[in-house]
Amino acid sequence: MQADPQPAIATLQALTPDMVCFVLHESHKPVAESDIHPALSKMPQRWDWIVLPEPQDFSACHKTLARELPLLLSTWGVLPGELVIDLTGSTPAMASAMTLVGFPFSHAIRMTPDPSLGFSSNTTELAGRPPATSMGENPWDEEAPRLRQEACQLFNQGAYETAAKNFRALEHSVSGGLKPLYRALADVTHGYALWDQHLYRPAWEKLKGGTKALELASVWGGPPGMDRLITLLKSHLSFLERIVLDAKEIKPAIALDLLAWAKRRGDRHRELEQATRTLLRAFEARTQAQLSSRHQIKSWDVNPDHLPETLRNTCRSCYQNEIDGKYRLPLHGQLLALEGLGDPLGQQFMRDWPKLKTLFDAADHSILGGGFEPIKPERFQQLFEVVLKHSGVTVSELPEFPVLHLP
Repeated sequence: MQADPQPAIATLQALTPDMVCFVLHESHKPVAESDIHPALSKMPQRWDWIVLPEPQDFSACHKTLARELPLLLSTWGVLPGELVIDLTGSTPAMASAMTLVGFPFSHAIRMTPDPSLGFSSNTTELAGRPPATSMGENPWDEEAPRLRQEACQLFNQGAYETAAKNFRALEHSVSGGLKPLYRALADVTHGYALWDQHLYRPAWEKLKGGTKALELASVWGGPPGMDRLITLLKSHLSFLERIVLDAKEIKPAIALDLLAWAKRRGDRHRELEQATRTLLRAFEARTQAQLSSRHQIKSWDVNPDHLPETLRNTCRSCYQNEIDGKYRLPLHGQLLALEGLGDPLGQQFMRDWPKLKTLFDAADHSILGGGFEPIKPERFQQLFEVVLKHSGVTVSELPEFPVLHLP
């Protein structure tokens, strides 16, 4: 505000805010205290101001607001999407600086140059706006497509938690009619974040709710590509349901999920150390499922008498846990057992073992494998192809997270 208190009085009477902060010059503080305060029928719970030393200088206005406004809003507990900015009575420098600094917190930007409110000619001239203009729009609605794309890019890069946070921020900031869309996208993205952490039941439940909400939101319109996304979500719900509702102790679908997890990292050439360990764990999950379903052998609690005779002495001498006395077969031991039992998975692998040993040694010599050499992308890709081949799995069977593109 400036010298004329009437625009500020009209705005406060119309909005009846819980908290109000005046942005003004030092010389106008008495106006706020003596003229505005008595004129209000409902007093705000909190009242403060930010003093601008040079209201005509954009740089000076921006410097002061950038320093003081976020601190004030944090002190008051104002969240993004809860701030209304009223530019009535501002200079161009004040208006541009306030919009720039306040935008991340704003829900609406108002400007009401109505002559009936008693504007002085000086105020209208300084504000530089047509006298017939009146608006109270939410700038986030226009910014939403760009910010939505940024959130999609974060998702596609594997930053699922950050993408969900950005969609949630959009939900809180856009106007009411757009909120269901961004709430649904935030829930869906959070579901994939949980899934990426192997938290299958919470992921399934979050994706179920998010998919249903996205279907409802899409009825009222939405960005292109929603139908394709919803179709993919439903197929992923079916995959997660196989894991969550599988009552068996060994769940074969988890091996597919671990392979998909490793592939996502490998495709982005990121976290290759973790991806390599997960790849070997996926292969082990596959061999465990084979031992259990076809031969009724649990690799973590083996009866040596149920193993091929050539492996029994090795099992008793090398694979017994000293604390609980149980026998646990490592991955190579599981493959030897499958070979001795005449299982094609074990037989094929052991036939190829002389050619594969160097590749598996590279995995064991990696940083997380117990060695000191980082795994190379080409080694990871070779290992991925070997595991895929000997697991009897094709890439098309792996659950592939969506590529979000919602322009």
